[in-house]
Amino acid sequence: MTIKVDKVLDAKGLACPMPIVKTKRAMDELISGQVVEVLSTDKGSLADMQGWTKNTGHQYLGTITEGDVLKHYIRKANPNELKEEMTYPHTVSNEELLQMVESNAEITIVDVREPAEYRFNRIPHAVSIPIGELENRMNELNTEQHIHVICHTGHRSDMACQMLADQGFKNVTNVKEGMSVWTGPTDKN
Repeated sequence: MTIKVDKVLDAKGLACPMPIVKTKRAMDELISGQVVEVLSTDKGSLADMQGWTKNTGHQYLGTITEGDVLKHYIRKANPNELKEEMTYPHTVSNEELLQMVESNAEITIVDVREPAEYRFNRIPHAVSIPIGELENRMNELNTEQHIHVICHTGHRSDMACQMLADQGFKNVTNVKEGMSVWTGPTDKN
């Protein structure tokens, strides 16, 4: 069965947050009801697209994997279906998180990047829960513990913070700059 698309967007070779950034721009060129096919090689883009569409009101139709390429299908919402895109209000800078790590503060750091990203560069003692698994693994976290959520640039962690807060987690903070500019200690495999 062939999927009719109105625009094909090539985001292959781009990492978070660029597939989402390009998708936002492409949506501006479409009219309500049209479908964009986003081609991506970033495995994290699956959770990114699902989370972004949930936050904005556009309809995530599905993803087809062909080799290393993910083909995401998104339908542009009608104006009355759109939501204002949310940004999680509680943030911390990398420098502030580093101070907490160095002072051995009682915090939990949740890394929502994909396993390959986590494996090669992570904050010591950070818990790996990829954003695509977060909904099913929230029970591994203490709702009362102060949780700092980190990803590569702060985009996926923003969505993860919103998900956690929606499920009753009270002390959740987004590390807004992420691992892309983290200068503190790291573990690597």
